[in-house]
Amino acid sequence: MRPKHTNVIVIVADDLGYGDIAAFGNPIVQTPNLDRMAAEGVTLTQHYSASPICAPARASLLTGRYNHRTGAVDVPSNRGLDRISLAETTVADLFKSAGYATGMVGKWHNGVHDMRYHPNARGFDEFTGFLNGGMDYWQWVLDYDGTPKPADGRYLTDVFSDEAVEFVQRHREEPFFLYLAYNAPHAPLQAPEELLERYQGIGLTPAVSALYAMIERMDEGIGRLRETLELLGLLEDTLVVFTSDNGPAMGGEGDDCVDRFNGPFSGTKYDVLEGGIRVPAIVQWPTGLSAGSHCTGLVHFTDWLPTLYGLIGHTLPEGLSLDGDDVMPLLRGEQGSVARARYWQWNRYAPVAHANAAMREGRWKLYWPPIPEASAKDPADNAPYERFMSEAHALMDVDATLPPRNVPLPGAPRLFDLETDLAEQTDLSGTYPERVEEMRQRWDAWFQGVMAEWSRASSSNRRG
Repeated sequence: MRPKHTNVIVIVADDLGYGDIAAFGNPIVQTPNLDRMAAEGVTLTQHYSASPICAPARASLLTGRYNHRTGAVDVPSNRGLDRISLAETTVADLFKSAGYATGMVGKWHNGVHDMRYHPNARGFDEFTGFLNGGMDYWQWVLDYDGTPKPADGRYLTDVFSDEAVEFVQRHREEPFFLYLAYNAPHAPLQAPEELLERYQGIGLTPAVSALYAMIERMDEGIGRLRETLELLGLLEDTLVVFTSDNGPAMGGEGDDCVDRFNGPFSGTKYDVLEGGIRVPAIVQWPTGLSAGSHCTGLVHFTDWLPTLYGLIGHTLPEGLSLDGDDVMPLLRGEQGSVARARYWQWNRYAPVAHANAAMREGRWKLYWPPIPEASAKDPADNAPYERFMSEAHALMDVDATLPPRNVPLPGAPRLFDLETDLAEQTDLSGTYPERVEEMRQRWDAWFQGVMAEWSRASSSNRRG
């Protein structure tokens, strides 16, 4: 029997890799609550972010559309490149129109310096979090529906968990949609001392020890949220999605090195290789999904909006063009798969064709490596980000200019067979030139289409 309504909670970690939780093979990190969620829900093994970097990925998750269409193609908030166009409809807009209480807790990073892009203006009735791309875990300043509040001694991850619990308690008598966007384990790598001790002395660098402790603390908060749902009698009729915005940040030297297990994949955050875009996902919905099952079909960030909105029985607004599909049949283990190809592309500032780009169709993946000149970040863009790590956001005009650069022509694309080569080590482009050409033509058509929309959205996002 269908429940009166289904609540929805979407939990997004920040820079959490495929191999950063125990349920996906990590032998060290302690994530018992996520492991339990996997045991009682559906684990997705071919789940993809829309981008290998934060703001663009989140824009796709919130709109069901490729991020280029929304204007959010990079992370510098001071240039407006993280903004979701005001013409876009968010998942929160849809749930709000369906009579749901809508709330967001955590990291926004889809518009910082203009209140038109604030979560309260994008469908969220309630917002507690920060707008910047990062925040200090101890010396934080949070935005409570537009009002800044300073740190009170609590660890930031705990604050977000507390706020999520309180949102559910406030709205337990009505349908609700909650977007819980932790900034863990994104830098700065700061963790409670009592958890750090668990990961010290076992061969990890101090940086990885801190990172795993941050993940464990987030897991504890997710456990408290689950307990709250259970105590209020809401667990059975609440669908919870857990995922990450992109692959893990790696690299560094000595004590600061964060290299660690990331499954069988090559690539990290910033790469459209599998390690940068294939991210963990777990879905739990006791009344609608089988416990302990696995979804091996390809699911993409753009699929979540139509999937989540579809489960509450409402029709999408006429004229709303989405890139995603309702993948509930896949989550339920039904036969068949989503037929459409999937595309990725990211570089700094204005998108460059065939730079850090990929297309996935069935077992095949066409890939163009990054072009260093297109991936370089202007150091001037770091200062605003660092400033607002411990300050409230400020209203200001964005810099509508983009740094000058000379980008050379790209190299030839590579072709990988992901059924036999998850690490993307064997280039088969010379063996299957016709397939390469066919996929390249479709990729070019896709890029041309999204860039036409990007031009309009970007111009609007960077005015004022």
